Amino acid sequence: MTELPTFTVADLEAEPRLDLPAFTQDDAVDLGLLAVGVVRERGANLAVRVELGGETVFLAMTGSTGAGNVPWLEGKARVVHLLGEPSLLVRRRHEAAGTPFDQRADVDHDLFKAHGGSVPLLVGGEVVGTLTTSGEPDVVDHAVAAEAVRRYLAARAG
Repeated sequence: MTELPTFTVADLEAEPRLDLPAFTQDDAVDLGLLAVGVVRERGANLAVRVELGGETVFLAMTGSTGAGNVPWLEGKARVVHLLGEPSLLVRRRHEAAGTPFDQRADVDHDLFKAHGGSVPLLVGGEVVGTLTTSGEPDVVDHAVAAEAVRRYLAARAG
């Protein structure tokens, strides 16, 4: 069995963030396709969703993923929209503070899922959408989303 990636708060804070002057639906599709490429390279079993302004622009189900992943995709994205940070970073910060997110009484845990796999898409520092993956252990979900962002930014800079 392959070893799962580990992420500390510091690791997650140091990751590149997708913050651009503009991000269109076509950009969202490009990012989604790039993420599916990472999923396939890694032999992962993941659903990939890119949303902008609350609308799903790109959705792909790979392997055995399906409708059961949709609440996870949406719940992780809601956490990003609520707090403006990757869903795994939210989880790790809560764990570091000794107050696990899933024990917060002020959050509907059926709707908000602080598990890794969702990263914000920013325009001028404002969250306009998310790239979210679901289907593997959440650290794998996050690693795939983070790698897709890295590659997308490198291609844009390139």
